[in-house]
Amino acid sequence: MANSSFRIAQWRILLATMFCYLFFYTGRHTFGFAIPGIQAELGISKATLGWAGTCLLWAYAVGQAINGNLGDKFGGRRLVSLGAVVSFGLNWMVSFGTNVTSLFVPWTINGYFQAMGWAPGSRVLSNWWSERERGKVYGFYVFAAGMSSVLAYITSLVVIDTFDLGWRWIFRLPVLLLLVGGVVYFFIVRDQPEDLGYPALEERGDQVTRQDKRGPTVEALESSRDRYRQVLGNRRFMTASIAIGFQSLARYGLLFWVPVHFLGEDWKQSKDAWVSVALPVGMALGALAGGWLSDRLFRGVRWPLISSFMFLASIASLAMYFIPKSNHELGMSVLFLCGFFAYGPQPAFWALCPDLLGQQRAGTATGVMNFHAYLFAGIGEPLIGWLIENNQITSPAGGLTDNTGLAFLVVTVACLASAAIGLLIRR
Repeated sequence: MANSSFRIAQWRILLATMFCYLFFYTGRHTFGFAIPGIQAELGISKATLGWAGTCLLWAYAVGQAINGNLGDKFGGRRLVSLGAVVSFGLNWMVSFGTNVTSLFVPWTINGYFQAMGWAPGSRVLSNWWSERERGKVYGFYVFAAGMSSVLAYITSLVVIDTFDLGWRWIFRLPVLLLLVGGVVYFFIVRDQPEDLGYPALEERGDQVTRQDKRGPTVEALESSRDRYRQVLGNRRFMTASIAIGFQSLARYGLLFWVPVHFLGEDWKQSKDAWVSVALPVGMALGALAGGWLSDRLFRGVRWPLISSFMFLASIASLAMYFIPKSNHELGMSVLFLCGFFAYGPQPAFWALCPDLLGQQRAGTATGVMNFHAYLFAGIGEPLIGWLIENNQITSPAGGLTDNTGLAFLVVTVACLASAAIGLLIRR
């Protein structure tokens, strides 16, 4: 009966964490849909707006490096809920922006508070689930993140297409869901099994000290400095962090610029916009498949899945460059595969954090890995924006138009780099 009760508690924690993170991306993945409207109303260039994405991503990277350790130190429950509530408020501040400063400042701060979600939430899950089920659990967690992108895309399209509202409402309506998620998470989740009267999990990973009746583990007595030293000194882990950096450059190159590509210049009347939803749907299902394959097919060895999926993602992205926007059926199919393979390795990456560094350092490791992910991702946004605006092509109507398809070429190169570096992890 006790085991059955604990199993129910495990799933309750996982589902509550998934429920909350399902809404997190409504607070940061909606900006691409607002770009055409911001350009039309405020006259800000695509290259400049690309820097808005960079500001958020780099603030997010710094936040990950800090908040992951705070999750290890103080527990993830409070941080996840605080990040959700504050991000909700900052999105509303962005919606009243009238120039670069009033848009960029709250959007940058939003990046830091958005970073209170992933790493602290990962620490909570690592406290509740053992190593042998970690790939599956992270697969479900990343699946929720992928579905969060789907939700961010759909709610943004509903705002501008179905409701026919302006770009400002993209930052007001979808994030109402994030507010709900943050509040629900706080009241349902507990940081560790001991908080509900269950014994702590015993780990058997490479870097983990078993819990026993003699006292706390070595890791529990570590200072923040010691945790960072262990994380940064692990060669395989740092190799994986560089690999996820290129994976995230590819991922955000897609998430940020695919809406711009399919919305086009006449963004209010676009007939291609809904094609973009195939991307986050593919990402969500890729995450679910990647987590399962990481545990079952590859038996906890993470690097083969990472390298093979990223190589396949590079092929799909290159194909997208040559597919006309008007070919909706083929475009949706290949874009789905692009998302599926580009996002599928995420569970394997995150499972490496506790796998290589132990449960007690999972938050710090996740934060450091995500720091690299978003440091690299932030480089891609202004680069792609600059390439698009400086390589215009002749439109069917005879005038010049931005070559938004160049985003797929940048993504292709990033995917190949991630695949190659993934081969060096070899755990």
